[in-house]
Amino acid sequence: MGYPGKNHKSYQPPKRPFEKTRIESETRLVIEYGLRNKREVWKAQSYLRKYRKGARGLLAVMSSTVDRTLFEAKKAELISHMQRSGLLGPDADIEDVLALKVQAQLERRLQSIVHRKGLARSPKQARQLITHGHIAISGRRVTIPGYRVNRNEEMQITYYGKSPFLSDSHPEKSRITKPAGVR
Repeated sequence: MGYPGKNHKSYQPPKRPFEKTRIESETRLVIEYGLRNKREVWKAQSYLRKYRKGARGLLAVMSSTVDRTLFEAKKAELISHMQRSGLLGPDADIEDVLALKVQAQLERRLQSIVHRKGLARSPKQARQLITHGHIAISGRRVTIPGYRVNRNEEMQITYYGKSPFLSDSHPEKSRITKPAGVR
């Protein structure tokens, strides 16, 4: 069973470690989203794999079910959970769960959202601002770049109250807020 306080792997490494196309696609994702290493891509894949497995299980139960209401309740629960987390849109179905890509999960990371909101110039800088404690969600400091941001938390992401980035005189903030192409 193991010690319950010990951390365990939250990902599964690839079965074929030297597959060229997979390595190239993972490298592109690491560069595009400013990830630390490929382990973060594998974590996102494992997270989605869990939901896909649940959706396939629901489809298997649906084909041989005697209780249609139980299937509908489980389906609604799975889809509403994924809608709250921001992975699915409002009119999603079980097929949308199976069609999810890793990019959808990587877009929900705090690091990606900070960059997309314009609080940082690049994904790497967003990661740095988060780990140094300059970013807060609804007033609480968050120092984990891989934090999964729910849809309702997305609008509450700002600079932390004591961060020097709040003052307009900070030299880096003036670079961040300038429009692209202006020096």
